[in-house]
Amino acid sequence: MKISIIDSIKALPPLSSTIIQINKIYADENSTIKDMAKVIEHDPMIIANILKIANSPLYGFGREIKNVAQAVALFGMNMTRSIAVGNSIRKLLNVDMQPYGVTSDEFAHISSLQATLIVNWYKKVDRNKAEKLYLAAFLQETGKILLASEIIQNDETISFASEVENSNNLAMVEKTYCGVTCGEVTALVFKHWGFDDEFIDMIKYSDDPSLAPESIKEYATALNIVKTIVPINKPFSEMSINFGLKRAADAGYNTQLLEDAIGNIMDALKE
Repeated sequence: MKISIIDSIKALPPLSSTIIQINKIYADENSTIKDMAKVIEHDPMIIANILKIANSPLYGFGREIKNVAQAVALFGMNMTRSIAVGNSIRKLLNVDMQPYGVTSDEFAHISSLQATLIVNWYKKVDRNKAEKLYLAAFLQETGKILLASEIIQNDETISFASEVENSNNLAMVEKTYCGVTCGEVTALVFKHWGFDDEFIDMIKYSDDPSLAPESIKEYATALNIVKTIVPINKPFSEMSINFGLKRAADAGYNTQLLEDAIGNIMDALKE
């Protein structure tokens, strides 16, 4: 890995006090949804993001969600934590995604789509694993922010963006230009911030699940399938969906469950 990327990770600012408190509440089995809502109520930016997502047709709650307590109760602690952490981290890292050909808002939307797909698919595979995977799916592309910065600093935006636009293997493009993939960078970012080893490893191996330890392989494979179907350059394209379904079939999944989840999300996006 390039020294410049390692230095960028080491120089990352600490997580906000709100996110640290949210993580503590999530880790405490005696904590309640009310405890989490009380912490979030003191952060207007997190409130705005949670309410925006709660009222998205992707979640289909069927009524307007007007306050954070209501949103937290509907999402549950795991998904609430994921949304809060994900949006706060993107703000903290000052997103400029020009090398990937998307705006910061589009990047955030694609991350949200990946998380939505994983939870809609995996809750029918294994609900407990779906909760673990949601945060990882929501944050697995975080490393692209640092890779984009590296590309911009090296004045390679035009050539990189051209390859990204036409590529069906973004990890390979990242490896060619930066010597490292997004999954590997993201894993180091969350290691720097003290996240647990299982979470870090499922993201680390998401670009090549065949290298993952057996205890992590299913998680890494699921994340890989989701970002194959919803890549930053071709989200939900016919080709991306076909590639993702092929990988799911090769991994032994019931692809009908995945197809149903894809169809539900694409229908919601048309609303």
